[in-house]
Amino acid sequence: MESVATELKPTVGYEDTLGQLDIRLGRVVEVVTEPSAPKPAYRLTVDFGKYGRRVSVGRFTQHAAQDLMGQQVVAVLNFEPRKVGGVMSEVLILGVQVPGVSSGEATFLTPAREARLGSKVF
Repeated sequence: MESVATELKPTVGYEDTLGQLDIRLGRVVEVVTEPSAPKPAYRLTVDFGKYGRRVSVGRFTQHAAQDLMGQQVVAVLNFEPRKVGGVMSEVLILGVQVPGVSSGEATFLTPAREARLGSKVF
């Protein structure tokens, strides 16, 4: 198992970092295995309310596809789209590494309570 960074990074200002990111809440409305991805991954369609539906390819395969359906997730909407295998991944769903599995396998971040789709994360 690869180690995740253990050292803290230098202190930065809000406006130069988090202030530039558009992080919002969405709901997973479709999950399919993405065979063109270089490592096991799902192609997820996420509904961000008034910000529309966006596609994300992510390594959330430690979860069964049916367990991801309907989950609220936190994602960065304004990163440049990135090609993953044969699919353009439009948003980055935030997650943390699942303990005891290969690097990159993640579980998603979700609010403790239901919230409005498209809500800004701060």
